[in-house]
Amino acid sequence: MRFLWGAPKPKAQPKDAITKLRSNLAMLEKREAHIQSKIDKELEIAKANATKNKVVAMQALKRKKMHEQELQKISGSRMTLETQVMAIESAAVNLETMEAMRQGAEAMKTIHKDLTTEKVDKTMEDIEEQMDLANEISEAISQPQFANGAMDEDELAAELEEMEQQALDKQLLGAGKAPISLPAAGTATTVAKGKQPAVANEDEDEDAELAQLRESMGLSA
Repeated sequence: MRFLWGAPKPKAQPKDAITKLRSNLAMLEKREAHIQSKIDKELEIAKANATKNKVVAMQALKRKKMHEQELQKISGSRMTLETQVMAIESAAVNLETMEAMRQGAEAMKTIHKDLTTEKVDKTMEDIEEQMDLANEISEAISQPQFANGAMDEDELAAELEEMEQQALDKQLLGAGKAPISLPAAGTATTVAKGKQPAVANEDEDEDAELAQLRESMGLSA
């Protein structure tokens, strides 16, 4: 059968078709330029003989008209070829786009083959659980630690109360000191002349001041 009808023609590739069409377009452009030069030449002949040889001028205009008709046909052919080139290029782009999209879809199928919403949810739960565990560990590490265990609040309160009592006693002792009385002007010379001791023993003074303070507060010794 192939011997009778010949081997099937190979399918035309878009690139080959576009190359062939552009080659034809280049040939038509050259043809247009050549015919346009003929039209310009016939127009010059007609102008040059318009007054002195009307027959020659008329023949030149006829040839010019034929060249213009041929030029119009070539322009139409060029437009058809350019339209085909644009259509093939657009179809080729669409084909490449569809092929890329198909490959992308296949890639996504491969990626999602072993990936399900249940697995995603399970992974997110594991992440949340580990994050909570990490926060708990961080909080535990940041808690202050003591060598002898937790602090005894009662012991600290007792120590603070003792400090307050000591401060109060100090204030009471300071407030109960008797003011130092200055000698009168008439007796100053006598004391100076007698050279009597002005300061008693410090322990005796403190005992006397404490006894005086208790007496003033109505406390028994």
